[in-house]
Formats: sequence, structure tokens, C-alpha cells
Amino acid sequence: MVKTFEIMAKDLTSSGVARQNILNNTYALQEIQKAVGMEGVLFENEYRFTKKQLAQFFEVSERTINNCLANNEAELAKNGYGVLSGKRLINFKLAVENQFDPEMDFMIKTVRLGVFNFRAFLNLSMLLTDSEKAKEMRSTILDIVIDTINKRTGGGTKYINQRDEDFVINLLSGEDYRKEFTDALRDYVAMGNFKYIVYTNKIYSSIFKENADEYRKILKLDSSENVRHTMYSEVLDLISSYETGFADILRAESLRLNRKLTSIEVDTAFHKFEQQKLWEPFREKARQKMASRDLCFRDALHQNLEEYISSVPKEDFDRFLGEKSKDLEQRLEEYKEALKRLKERD
Repeated sequence: MVKTFEIMAKDLTSSGVARQNILNNTYALQEIQKAVGMEGVLFENEYRFTKKQLAQFFEVSERTINNCLANNEAELAKNGYGVLSGKRLINFKLAVENQFDPEMDFMIKTVRLGVFNFRAFLNLSMLLTDSEKAKEMRSTILDIVIDTINKRTGGGTKYINQRDEDFVINLLSGEDYRKEFTDALRDYVAMGNFKYIVYTNKIYSSIFKENADEYRKILKLDSSENVRHTMYSEVLDLISSYETGFADILRAESLRLNRKLTSIEVDTAFHKFEQQKLWEPFREKARQKMASRDLCFRDALHQNLEEYISSVPKEDFDRFLGEKSKDLEQRLEEYKEALKRLKERD
């Protein structure tokens, strides 16, 4: 894992994806909350902060908070900003009276009150450009996010994909489809051994717009590292579908012609194969997950997939950093034990 998220750290104030990747990381948020140590009004099991409190904390005017809110209302609302009124506002006022000095009378006459939870408070700190304190907060946030991911992945994210509970089974089942594909190239295509590299790269380029060498450079893999061992299970699934599907086409066409296929015939067949509409939703999903996760977890930018980058959902942080995620060694051991039990039942 690199020491800094170079891309994400460039400017949190201008990157909605970078902000959301932090706010969706519940593991980092817990550590950030400990470090910041700011407690608002405990209301509905969450700490809440008023605009006045946050204006004082960030050393800006309430007008600055309001302007920021007006320009980013949808994002802040999604991340925990809300307006209290009616019974909820009455209950909030009671909570203030019970927890704070009675002199805290900034909202006695109001009938609607905007409040931020801790997540929205952090969101605000990543949007305020005129606060030195917010700038310091952004630096602290990034440090904690990096440290949290490092601790949970043992110091490296190159193989974070292997912490997914689906990875081992998908990788192993993919080996069978891979053999089916290479056997078809061997038996039905009239080319030398270079054909294995050529058509593997065609599949990679069709799915995620990079050949193996380009992918290797982006993830900083050396020549001894297997690129598939760094791929997410959804990408492996799609590669397997391509390989088994195209192998079947090669077999059928060769048998129809009663000879091996030329490189031109194989290229034509592959172009027709990849243009099938059925691949579109699967490619879109694989590209989005690969581009977004690699930027968030690996600080790796796939430039050909920039249009597919979005924030990583909370579920993915659980998937790769949570209790269900485990190192490959643990997964392999569990898989071996599961196979042994199946064999004993047979």
C-alpha cells in the first residue's frame, strides 16, 4: 500500500467520489471519530451538530456553512444532514437541555433546525475551502483512512481482492475454463504459441480496455506475479465466460470447415463474439467495480476506465476490510477442509 493516496489526496474539496469513498468506510470513520473527539448532542443514538456549533469549530461564519450547504445539499443530506421540526425538534431541544448548559439557547424560537450527524460533519470538513481547520481535518482524515486500510490488510492492498470470500472458488473454477480456452486455441487455430498471448489480451482489452502488460504496469506487478491473482471475483467470472464461450465458437467453426482456423478468421469471429449485446451489462459492471475499487483501495488509476469510476459502496468495505474478509492463506485452508469433508461424504 502506498503511503499516500496520491489521486484522492489531490483535492478532496473537488472530488465527490473521493469524499464518498471515505464516508462509506465505516472502519475508518470509527477511528476518525476517536481522533477528532468532538461530541455534539446525543440524539437518536447519534451525535448531532448545529450549524452554529460547526461554524465555531471551523472558525467560519454561519453564512459560510449555509453557502456550503446550499451548493452541496444533496450530498450532505445523503450523508446525514437533516432538518428537524415538530416532535423531533422538541425532543432534540430536550436532549440539549439535559446534556448542556441552559445558556445554549441558540434555537429556542426556531421551528425548523438543520443538524449534522458525525458523517455529515466530516463531509462538511471536506467541502469547506475557506477554513484552515477544515484543511487540517482533511489531512488527518486521509492519514487515518490510509492507516486503517493498511492495518486491516496487513500493510498491502495489491492482493486485497483475495480477501473476498468468493475469490478462491472463482479463481479455481476459472482454471478449468482457462484450460478449455487454451485447448481450443491449440486444437482449432493455425498459429504458433503467440496465439495464447494474443487472444488472452483480446479478452482483457474487450472487458477492461487494457492488455496484460498495461494492467501489470498500473498495478505495479513484476514479471513473476500472475495478473489474475490480483483480479476481483466479478472480473474473473466474466473472463471465464468469455473464454468458455469463445472456445465453443472456435470448436464449432473449425469442425464446420473441417480444418484449423486462420488468424483472420479467428479475429473476425472474436469481433462478432464480443459485439453481442448480452456482454454489455456484465462489462459495464466489471469495469465499474474494477476502476472504482482499484482507485479507492490500491490508489491505482485505470485511465481507460475513468468514466466508470464511482464511489465504493459500504458493502465493499465490509467485503474487503470487514470480519468476513480474510487472507488468501486462510481461505485456501478453509477451501481444502471443505473439499476434504465433501470427499469423506462421498
